[in-house]
Amino acid sequence: MLHLQLSINTCVKLVIFQGCDGSVLLDDTITLQGEKSATPNVDSLKGFEIIDSIKNKVESDCPGVVSCADILAIAARDSTVLVGGPDWEMYLGRKDSKTASYELANSNLPVPSEGILPIITKFLYQGLSVTDMVALSGSHTIGVARCQNYRARIYGDYTASESYLNDLRASCPAAGGDDDTVAPMDNVTPNLFDNSYYQILLRGEGLLNSDQEMYSSFLGVQTKQLVLQYAHDPLAFFHQFAQSMVAMGNITNAVDGGEVRRSCRFVNT
Repeated sequence: MLHLQLSINTCVKLVIFQGCDGSVLLDDTITLQGEKSATPNVDSLKGFEIIDSIKNKVESDCPGVVSCADILAIAARDSTVLVGGPDWEMYLGRKDSKTASYELANSNLPVPSEGILPIITKFLYQGLSVTDMVALSGSHTIGVARCQNYRARIYGDYTASESYLNDLRASCPAAGGDDDTVAPMDNVTPNLFDNSYYQILLRGEGLLNSDQEMYSSFLGVQTKQLVLQYAHDPLAFFHQFAQSMVAMGNITNAVDGGEVRRSCRFVNT
């Protein structure tokens, strides 16, 4: 599997402030501070070496043509299909950003502790709808979260079964430590792209507060109805997820004019 958590969730995160432009792939240099060490990304996004491997192969066969941003978008789609999710046609021809923004990554990316309204605002700012937000959040049917990001949740109003809750608490102590311990965001079918994630939210068992807010917050009138719909109709979820991935991937990117990088980790010189 092409690290679905990297390929889908990386692109989801990127469009929040700059478009799907491959900026998160850039390493730190003397003149550029990348986004990998930003708080929402650090120890969260993995699998960069897989994108490197794909890029190296593409460059050897067809140099200077396929951008890293396009590779991310294609990897998101193909890895979704490989784990049972929907397929979709997509626009290609994105350019890679020649810059990154550590500051914007810290301020504009949703974080697990956020409430529903700030997250909606961040999606609307990029021209994505509430429906897009709820559908794209369904990518959490695959992937894991760090203890640091769900500790407050499991020692708060978390309503999972006693045995599962005890397992989570045993590996993520309230007193701190073990911050990098991970747990699946969908503990029912963690390796299958399906609508189980939404069914978990109906039971109040969303691992991240930001996920559970879509169903449980009194402010989430529209999001609650969408969670209910997708929990009961997997085809509706698949259809909307595909549409929302296309909409997200079409957001204007590479505001600096862009380029096709030779290495996804560094701008061309």
